[in-house]
Amino acid sequence: MLASHYFEGMIEAGCDEAGRGCLAGSVFAAAVIFPQDYKNEELNDSKQLTDKKRHQLRDVIIHDATAWAVGIVTPEEIDKINILNASILAMHRALDKLSIQPEAVIVDGNRFKPYFPLTADGKHHEEPVKHATIVKGDAKYLSIAAASILAKTFRDDYMDQLAEQYPAYDWKNNKGYPTKKHRAAIKQYGTTPYHRMSYNLLGDGQLSLDFSFD
Repeated sequence: MLASHYFEGMIEAGCDEAGRGCLAGSVFAAAVIFPQDYKNEELNDSKQLTDKKRHQLRDVIIHDATAWAVGIVTPEEIDKINILNASILAMHRALDKLSIQPEAVIVDGNRFKPYFPLTADGKHHEEPVKHATIVKGDAKYLSIAAASILAKTFRDDYMDQLAEQYPAYDWKNNKGYPTKKHRAAIKQYGTTPYHRMSYNLLGDGQLSLDFSFD
């Protein structure tokens, strides 16, 4: 059974991202706040669940959460600020969109930047909320596991939509990750506006290509 909270007695949001290692598409992050005494034995790291189960649990999370939100950072932004900064920015954007302001944040992994919550006039507070980074946190805490599921499912749905526009890259199956078929399509057809040009797209040590779709 995953733990309900890290910071006891505080309004705590769990955060996780999806799509960090992809060659194409935005990076998504989610933030989830559950009631203090929340329990759900089905919640687990999204990577351990089937696609069908993840989507079923997404509905449960949305229904049960005190607040939830998704933040997105585009491929263009990723290329400008790098994927680590983009992943953290996506989490901050998700936190900004929460209907309830958290008093603490727990994050999957070991990297995060202090989060300064929004004030009523849309500016950020001078003091950050408490936060903790937790390695494998999506297998330890309910809110992080839930954020993992939301980020993964909403990003998968987004990549499925892009796959209809660009079927050659097999995004329906690989979701933008660097599979052999994906890289072969890049080599044959070039890049799309959704590829991350700062990445080693062909796996050959070159960071970007000099041809792309208009």
